[in-house]
Parts: sequence; structure tokens; C-alpha cells
Amino acid sequence: MNETVSLTADAFLARAAEALARPGAAGGDHVLNPDMTTDGMRLVGAAVLIPVVARTPEATVLLTQRTADLRTHAGQIAFPGGKIEPDDLTPVAAALREAEEEVGLDPKLVKVVGELPPYLSRTGFRITPVLGRVAAEHVLTLNLSEVTEAFEVPLGFLLDPANHHKASRTFAGRERYFWEIPYQDRYIWGVTAGIIRGLYEQVCR
Repeated sequence: MNETVSLTADAFLARAAEALARPGAAGGDHVLNPDMTTDGMRLVGAAVLIPVVARTPEATVLLTQRTADLRTHAGQIAFPGGKIEPDDLTPVAAALREAEEEVGLDPKLVKVVGELPPYLSRTGFRITPVLGRVAAEHVLTLNLSEVTEAFEVPLGFLLDPANHHKASRTFAGRERYFWEIPYQDRYIWGVTAGIIRGLYEQVCR
């Protein structure tokens, strides 16, 4: 990080609340791949929760491993989240509902801090990342049809730019660049890593 940032949950989230009150540019695949614009695409609204767990002495972030047979982003590491449904009044409501449905996270144990700029995905989604503080005493119940595992990663690790690596693969004959954040035996990449990078850029730079 370019500055010293306290990674206790409350100190970090207080700083984040100030940063998220300022306008920011949309993230997405186009940031590293200018030719992969979503202009003209009909994007489906979606929302994810970035759950910062108030552990001591250092906060963690709750992530999930998606099941291998889902229609989109199967088998990948992701934040709890999904499509915004007609009954969801706001992206925040959608993120909290999805977190409860996927991992049994009680919305009453989540204090919403703010929203990041949307992440525009070439897979057809306009994703609103919702940053929230999660009480350490939460208990999870996984929906195994969507999530095979939930785990926590230290916030400091995820927000250290030394752990953010640009990688590339060939898709449909084109080189596509993306962020990856390997952690122990986990491989965080694509949209999830891109949202984490966006959080770093919005709050920590």
C-alpha cells in the first residue's frame, strides 16, 4: 500500500466509507482489455457482498467456492452474490439476500458501509459490489447447490498490491488480461480479483 492503513475492521471501514462517498470509475474487463468494451451490451444487474469480518487483531474477508455445475463462473472463488431480482429494492438488498441464501449469513449481522462503482463484465453483468462489516460471531449454513465451501482471507493480504498479479489467457483467439491473487492453495482471479483490485484502488491508493 502507498500509505499505512490500519487493517482492523472498524478503522479500515471508516476510511472506506469516506472513500466510497466520492465518485469513482466503473471497473470491469475493459480496464485491462480496452477492446473488451461492454458498450451496446444489455447487462444484467447483479450485486455481491464484500464481507469484511471483524476479527481481531486483523480483519478478514469472507469468500466462497462456487459449485462446479453452475451456469456462470462455475467452480470459481467468488463473493456471495447474484442477480438483482424484481423484489430487490436496491443492490444492497440483493447482496444481503444472496449472502443469506448462499451461506446463511444473517443480514442483521451485516453493517453496510457503501457501494463500489459497478464492475462491468463481458459475461453480461453489471455488478454492484457492496462493502459490509460482518460481526465475528456470525454462523454460516452453506447452500451446497451453489457453494461448496466458505473461507476467510486476511484483509491485509488481499489489499497488498504486491499480491496482485496481471495474468493472461487466450480466449476465442484473443489474449485476455485479468488480475489474479493466489492465496495458499486458493486461486482468486477474474471478476473477484478485479473487484478486490478496485477496492484497493478506491480506498488505499
